[in-house]
Amino acid sequence: MYALFLVIDLALQLYIWILIAAAVLSWLIAFNVLNIRSPAVRMVSEMLFRITEPALRPIRRILPDLGGIDISPIIVIFIIIFLRYCIALYILPNVP
Repeated sequence: MYALFLVIDLALQLYIWILIAAAVLSWLIAFNVLNIRSPAVRMVSEMLFRITEPALRPIRRILPDLGGIDISPIIVIFIIIFLRYCIALYILPNVP
């Protein structure tokens, strides 16, 4: 059971880093630091979009329009951290 917790915790931590990378990449594209016409940038941004959008889309539907500020990655990160703590409290007290 503890090994399953470690795998789930690692996957959630990895998803947090993917969310951060997607947010930073979107800022770099928005401020014209990176050019979306570059095939490598386009490929990475499309991959990050496909991985993160299923989690971010429901949050974006609920949030009001904040005028160009997207706080949905922060909310998803807080939800993931909450899930990690809940899973840890459920599994770790049972470890001998």
